[in-house]
This record gives sequence, C-alpha cells and structure tokens, in this order.
Amino acid sequence: MPEGSERRQNIALRELLDEMIQLSRHLSNHAPTLGASELKYARERMEWLGDEIWRQVTGERRSTL
Repeated sequence: MPEGSERRQNIALRELLDEMIQLSRHLSNHAPTLGASELKYARERMEWLGDEIWRQVTGERRSTL
C-alpha cells in the first residue's frame, strides 16, 4: 500500500464496526449491572449492527417486508 494512503476506504463500514466494538466493550464492563430492558436493547442493537455490517461487506440490499 502506498505511503500516506488511507487504508479504510469504506467509511460506513468502519463506523458500524467502531460502534459494535464500543457496544461490546460497554457490555463486557457493565452487563452484570444492566437491567433486563437495557440488555434487551443492547442485544437488538448488536443484531442490527451485525446485519448492517453484513450488508456493507456483501452489497446486499435491505429487504422490504
């Protein structure tokens, strides 16, 4: 890779991955103290992030159900 070139060209993917990492760290540190509704929201967010990351890397479009 040429010197000075940006390695991360897919900014949307990078943002999704950063959010997943941040949420994973938060859960790793705080899951035992979170309430059921907070854990449910975190799980739903992680699943959504996983789906969005999949779409970014595969080029799949969102299904319209």
